[in-house]
This record gives sequence, structure tokens and C-alpha cells, in this order.
Amino acid sequence: MGDFLMPSLGADMDHGKLVEWLVKPGDYVRRGDLVAVVDTDKTIMDVESFQEGVVADLLVGVGETVPVGTPLARITQTPAETGPPAHEAPGRAAGKAAFSKTAAPNAVAPKAPETAAPKEAGIIAPPVRHLAHRLGVDTAQIHGTGKGGAITRADVEHALAAGPGNRIRSSPRARRLAAELGVELATITGTGPQGAVTEADVHRAAVGKAEALVPEIRAPVPPALPNGTPEEPVKPSEARERVASLRRAIGALMSRSKKTIPHYYLSTTLDLRAAVDWMQSANDQRPVAARLVPSALLLKATALAAREVPEVNGFYGDGGFRPSTSVHLGVAVALRQGGLVAPAIHDADTLPVEVLMEQLRDLVSRARAGRLQRAEMADPTITVTNLGDLGVESVYGVIYPPQVAMVGFGRVMEQPWAQDGMLGVRHAVIATLSADHRVSDGLRGGRFLARIEELLQKPEEL
Repeated sequence: MGDFLMPSLGADMDHGKLVEWLVKPGDYVRRGDLVAVVDTDKTIMDVESFQEGVVADLLVGVGETVPVGTPLARITQTPAETGPPAHEAPGRAAGKAAFSKTAAPNAVAPKAPETAAPKEAGIIAPPVRHLAHRLGVDTAQIHGTGKGGAITRADVEHALAAGPGNRIRSSPRARRLAAELGVELATITGTGPQGAVTEADVHRAAVGKAEALVPEIRAPVPPALPNGTPEEPVKPSEARERVASLRRAIGALMSRSKKTIPHYYLSTTLDLRAAVDWMQSANDQRPVAARLVPSALLLKATALAAREVPEVNGFYGDGGFRPSTSVHLGVAVALRQGGLVAPAIHDADTLPVEVLMEQLRDLVSRARAGRLQRAEMADPTITVTNLGDLGVESVYGVIYPPQVAMVGFGRVMEQPWAQDGMLGVRHAVIATLSADHRVSDGLRGGRFLARIEELLQKPEEL
């Protein structure tokens, strides 16, 4: 028996609001399965379970705001501890009965009903279905390897890795909308690039589905909540209050950072001639949707440099510095309603530039759609902010505690460049470092920035 607690989704979070349950009593969850959606003062995030077992009881209702550490749900170790709920579907009861035989050999397992779930649908728990929707995997094409033919998390991940035949090309926002409206992506004909399913395609499919069920309805159907009720539009007053709450949270955290962290600042101008030339050559061989942007090269070089200069990569707390063995690169993302969040690209130093670019696009899209996950907000080891797309030439960030450094990049621009007595024009960018003087100094900070430039001179090795 264990409790699923309201997690801390950032150093400045002391409470959270439960927006949605992705499971119900009787569902079986594994470590890493998404179980709830939580609203912080900054954004809305998907929260995963740290335990494996059966959801015995939901302790907090949707819409309630509770402090960090409050029990949200109770999870038992085996289904036998709670018994099947009365409202459970026959297919799920059969799957749980099979699990009971392995988890509790002495328990008497209930007999599976004669009528099983349709074979093409398989037995699939809500967290696994949610994962498949998010990844754009067609569950109808998956052969379940779990007990009773259940589709497991591993089955979904295997189908994703098996190739595009099992994956439906779609945007993250289209996948999220399809999950909310209860529309299967496999039934939608995409009109986007290379047949990708767009948000508009999902809306049309939802309207068509409603018209098929109720022919007299011809008006567009508004987005619906998971329980099927129409979603009410956000009132202007609620939107303003949310923006004000976000600004208060950011202001409080930044004030604490400036009061408690002795910042020092460095800047340098990075020569990007080699990086831009290589990127342009590589992009000539790529489809438009897969082309790189300078930010991907800057992020990868930053991650590699942070691994080599550990004084800028880690956390300060309990009177001392704890360097991180991994580089989880926080990326500052401006939200449409105002404010910003800085979710992490995990193990950014180990990712090929192409994969890092793809993860960056996905992270920005989900951040602005309010579908981040707990781990993406809880463990960045160093953060990067880039205001180049706004025309800003340089930016000096405020360290996000308990981190010890923040890197800033401005606009990539052409400028005069003198070298070996010759004057020419090159692409360049101003890089800045805000670092914690309790952990490092100008010598180590300067070495970090110099290493970023060295790495950018050999972009093919990033």
C-alpha cells in the first residue's frame, strides 16, 4: 500500500491544482505511467506514477488545490488487496485476474467472463492508451503481449520503434486534441505535410463523428472534456488572474534568486561561420520539416561544454554544491498567455543534433499547449534562454534555483570580423553566462564559454 502524492514540479511550487485524472479505481499502473494532470502557477503538466500497482482510491477531486506532498491517490501492490470494483469493464477484469495469478499465487482468481473485449481493441489501461495517443501510435495495429492479450507500455514503445507503419504522422497538439475528443487518429485522413494529421483534421473528424451519431446536429462541436461534457471557454477575468498568478510566481522566485545567489556575469561573441555553413549544407539534404536551426547547434554545444565543466551543471542546496552526472538542459519557453517555463531536454549531451532538434520542437509545442510532464520541470541541471528570434542581441538571465548557472544567446547576425589581419563578414552570436559565485568563478566560467566556441568550430562532430 502506498500513496501517490502531489509532486513538487519546481523549486518555487508549494501547491498544485488537480485538473484531470487519467486513471480510475481498479486501473493497473506501472512506474512512469501518466496518472494525473496538475496545474501549477506556471503551467499544466502530466504527472507520472512512481509506484506500480492498482489504483485503490482517488483521494482528491478534480478542481481541488492542495499543498505539495498531499496524498492524491492510494495505490495497492496487487489487485487482490482491493478486489475488482463493481463498475469495472469485463475485459479489464479479465486482465487483472490474470495479473493476480502471478502477483499472488495463493489468491483465488476470479473466472474470466465468456465475453471478452474485441480482439482488435485489446485490453489497454488508460495510462497506456494516453501514451499511445501522445506518441501517435495506432493501438489497433498492436498485438498485446501482456496477460490476457493486454497492450502494455512496452508494446506501444516497440510499435513506435518498429517504424512509420505503426505510427500516425501528426502534430503533438493534434494528438492531444484527438485524445480529448475521443477520436482515433487511425480513422483520420491527414491533410498536412506528408499526410500528417492536423488539428483541423481532428476537429472535422470530431464533427463528423457527432453528426453520425446525431444526424440533426450540423453546428461545429466545441472541444469536449474527457467525460464528454463541452468545455466552457476561459473567461477573460480567469485568464487575467492566471497571468497575474504566473507573474507573481516568477517574480517571487527571481527575487529569491537575486537575494540568495551571488551572481557573476560573463559574455563573449561566438564565431558561427563554420556552424552556419555546415548547417546550411546539411539542410540542403533534408526535408523542410526536418531542417536544423542554429539553436539546435548552440544547445548541443552548451550541453557538451557543461559536461566538461561540471561547476556550471548541478544544484546548490543544504550548504553545498552537488554536481550532476547528467546534463538535463532546461530551455526557457515563452508562453502565449505571458510568462515562461523552462522544461528540460534530458541527457542533451548524448543526443544527436537531429534528435535534439526534434525534442526541442516537441517540448516547445507541449509547453505552450500545457502538456508538460513532471520530470521535465523538476530536474533541469542548467538552463538556456534564447531571445534571438525577438531581435535581442544579448540577454543576461537570472539563475533558476537550485541550479547554479544560466546561459543566454542573442540573435544570430552577420557582423564585421577581423582575423589574421583580414577583415570579413561572418555569422556570430553573443553568448552570456550568469553563474553562482559560491560554486565557480570567472576562470571556470570563461573556460565554459570558450569550450562552447571550440565545439562550434567542428559542427559535424556535435
